[in-house]
Amino acid sequence: MTTIERIDTGTEELLAEREGHVLTLTLNRPERLNAISAPMLSAFSRQLIAANKDPEVRVVIITGAGRGFCSGLDLVERGGADARAQEAPPFSLIDLGESPPTALYHMDKPVICALNGAAAGYGMDLALLCDIRIASEHGKLAAVVVKRNIVPESGGTWLLPRLIGYAKAAELFFRGRIVGAEECLELGLVNAVVPSDDLMDTARAWAQEIAENAPAAVQVTKRLMRLGEHETFETTVDHVMMYFRALSKTEDFREGVRAFLEQRPGQFTGR
Repeated sequence: MTTIERIDTGTEELLAEREGHVLTLTLNRPERLNAISAPMLSAFSRQLIAANKDPEVRVVIITGAGRGFCSGLDLVERGGADARAQEAPPFSLIDLGESPPTALYHMDKPVICALNGAAAGYGMDLALLCDIRIASEHGKLAAVVVKRNIVPESGGTWLLPRLIGYAKAAELFFRGRIVGAEECLELGLVNAVVPSDDLMDTARAWAQEIAENAPAAVQVTKRLMRLGEHETFETTVDHVMMYFRALSKTEDFREGVRAFLEQRPGQFTGR
């Protein structure tokens, strides 16, 4: 039986714990429906970047505390920041290289969203950036940014059309629609809908299944899928063969062959 390691994120607004090879990150501002504050933003980025580099982490689960997943960026806090920004120089380059959305997009480790409640604005973008979304019956994706005179600032306009097609994405965004769990399932926006009490157990079970596979093969497969969105078929096949040759020289490949011949689960070490 594995032990749970609690990780200091530097703020109580983001909780992190690792059990075996699975890291769970919990947005923890339930009184604000987990609206993203500045401390959460930087801590979230640090944890994602560290997880992607940590060989002990094979899967990441992201969820929210309380009844919401994430209601977006904290507009109250942001209003104060915008007022202070008026005193800053009129032009500066935007650097999103280590922002949570960019870190999520470049993650090679699989990421599961345990969608416990509503995800709106920035929160919806974070959910869409995860590889797998499991929703409770209370899970919702709220494409309501046009009702606040803002845009999906963290990749939503790039992500949603790729997931459900341009016309349906246009309907959700332009109408400012809130999509419940069952409709999300019908649209292919979530992989499964489960009772609230079963959400985290289901997410952990799926994460454990992934973690038991050869980690390098899982991570390479994810990278190839991400790169394949922009590549020709010929380029993808060339990259696949390059990685296949590298993986075939590893101890995990030899273990995979032994496990197949002996008809048992593989015991993979990542080497």
